[in-house]
Amino acid sequence: MIRTIRILAITLASILLNSCATLKPPIITKNYSIEGFQYVFIPATNSLTSGTGATYGGQYYSSSKTVNPSDVISGILMKEGFILVPELKQELADKTLIVNYGESGRRYIAGGLGGYTIEVTIKFISAKSYETIYSCTAEGIGATEADDIRQAITRCLTGLFPK
Repeated sequence: MIRTIRILAITLASILLNSCATLKPPIITKNYSIEGFQYVFIPATNSLTSGTGATYGGQYYSSSKTVNPSDVISGILMKEGFILVPELKQELADKTLIVNYGESGRRYIAGGLGGYTIEVTIKFISAKSYETIYSCTAEGIGATEADDIRQAITRCLTGLFPK
């Protein structure tokens, strides 16, 4: 019983510390307007599955979540009217953006006791000139790494499409 209470207390403290964590503001660089671009090419990314678990009353409970960064990015861009192309085509190069994604860091909160944030960087590059049109770095934090990544991507792209 005491062990269960201790585990619940640690879990609750972890959730509270994570929910109170302050995320750094996204770092956004807009070199050119994205007006005039209609198409996006997004190289495939690997899915990430992460999970959480806890023991309660002698029973272990767990859940897992999966995220594929290119799916999240393409969904947001399609919602904004962009057309996803499966490959780069020379005849569409002047209207096509190449979207690159990468995890670019991890920041521990409260010395690691409060969890961590995951940082992502996204770049939009002209398929014709290979110049960077837009770049963003943002971090996210959630219950799982999948949540962290989804939130970081969303925060990054809100700078491109402010509501």
